[in-house]
Amino acid sequence: MKTKEHVAKIELDFNAPVEKVWDGLINPSIIKKYMGGSVVHSDWKPGSPITWKGEWEGRTYTDHGKILKIEPYHKLQYTHVSGNDKTKPEDFHTVNIVLSEKGNQTHLALEQDNNSNEESRSHAETNWLMMFHGLKDILEKEKT
Repeated sequence: MKTKEHVAKIELDFNAPVEKVWDGLINPSIIKKYMGGSVVHSDWKPGSPITWKGEWEGRTYTDHGKILKIEPYHKLQYTHVSGNDKTKPEDFHTVNIVLSEKGNQTHLALEQDNNSNEESRSHAETNWLMMFHGLKDILEKEKT
């Protein structure tokens, strides 16, 4: 059973226009830079699969999911699970990312449900913050 009790939540402001932040969410060459070399495949259409492949701490991995909603420059929602052996709905997280413009900045809000406990929720938040600070660094250095 999926749980809504331990939802990871992060928010971050980017000194970059919403178009650039959006590109950072769906452009595989940018994703690879801030997601530890992960190679992402998707056609970014609702109902389509999404996969992440890479190596972490010496082990190869394949994560997968499905695009649920996509509203360019505003919302990206998809499911995610690590490992090909997990296929039950209760194994998947739902990741919801919402972008909003704040003047010359872009505000990113993310929620990831179905974390099994507070420790896994906290771990997810730490990982997302690390990744999106990496994207922030990429986009803000690009401006100069």
